[in-house]
Amino acid sequence: MFRRALLFIALLSFPVSGLCAIYGYVDSDGVYHMTNIRPAQKGYYTLIEDRNQGQEGITFKTGGTNAYDGFIRQHSEANGLDPHLVKAVMIAESNGNPRAVSHKGAQGLMQIMPDTAQSLELRNPFDPEENIQAGARYLKVLHELFKGNLELVLAAYNAGPQRVVQNNMAIPPITETITYVKRVKAYYGRLKDSQ
Repeated sequence: MFRRALLFIALLSFPVSGLCAIYGYVDSDGVYHMTNIRPAQKGYYTLIEDRNQGQEGITFKTGGTNAYDGFIRQHSEANGLDPHLVKAVMIAESNGNPRAVSHKGAQGLMQIMPDTAQSLELRNPFDPEENIQAGARYLKVLHELFKGNLELVLAAYNAGPQRVVQNNMAIPPITETITYVKRVKAYYGRLKDSQ
């Protein structure tokens, strides 16, 4: 396990542009497996895209348009949310990478944690539409819980609603969360301005 962790850290130290695709999965014992050979069996996910096939991510040059805009619009409207907000969260969370996995285990475009995914009935966190749908539903739940207070909704999305409640209904004093709220609000403003 320690050797795998060192290998992963070593891989991260090289420029991604020089690597081929890397695939990974977590087995039933919680062990993370990685390979650069496309696996035949199901359950593996692309961690790093092949340089020639990878997505460029989302830029604001074209107003941030991408292949997921239809799903974002559909599921935002179904949940009474501004599509620009859902997209801003997606950009901050994964920069449009449907195979993103955080060091804490959050998955997909909207970086849904496994426990949250289960409560939202998200079966395949790496399916873009399912992930966006779950993320929009979760944002709606948080919007209702925090009575539309955008900063608290975003803080809860990042740190968990219990931390916001425990901090007397205020943004928890966690540097990552404070930065996250500012970043999403900035993306949100830019997306609204670009329409």
